[in-house]
Amino acid sequence: MFLERFDTKVRLFTDTIVTKTLAHTSLSANVLTVLGSVMILGSIYLLASGAFFWAGCLILGASIFDMLDGAVARVKNETSRFGAFLDSTLDRYSEAFVYFGLLLYYQQTIHSSYEIILIYTSVIGSFLVSYIRARAEALGFDCKVGLLERPERIILVVLGLLSGWTSVMLWALAILTHITALQRLIYVWRQSQEGETDHHSSGPKATSAQKSARLLH
Repeated sequence: MFLERFDTKVRLFTDTIVTKTLAHTSLSANVLTVLGSVMILGSIYLLASGAFFWAGCLILGASIFDMLDGAVARVKNETSRFGAFLDSTLDRYSEAFVYFGLLLYYQQTIHSSYEIILIYTSVIGSFLVSYIRARAEALGFDCKVGLLERPERIILVVLGLLSGWTSVMLWALAILTHITALQRLIYVWRQSQEGETDHHSSGPKATSAQKSARLLH
């Protein structure tokens, strides 16, 4: 949400870079997507070892791949539904890898029970934020809202790891992801209420088949 105003500029910048470099290679967008996730997978060892700074650097590098894959797809006209599906799926895995690495570190640390709880809470919140949008858009709602979308979560993780303020980072993730999920729930609920109002005021009465479908759903 906070980065939405910069999205166009970032896309233009990455498209320009790709046009001058990667557009002339055989490297595909899907390969870049996979490479970025592999880099995040490698961060598990660094996180579990307590090398948070270097893990933050690696995650930052992987996020660059995450930006470039979309640019490559646009410039080389490789956009596809499977590519978008692969990107979203691996994004979820990448977030899980980061949380898993932190979990491995804190489960070895004395008096770290609250960090483990924060990690668990952050996992639930992060996945709910993504799921709510996916489910809402599948049902025809708009859901591009929220305080802490994925780009903001990545920035928060990288800053927390580079600065060493991991506890602050985990508290922020644990709280703000659930606030974001609640924002999206309310936003979709309001759209549904507006749709119901429009339907009752101008549309015909629901058929028996439609009523049955609602009950089954």
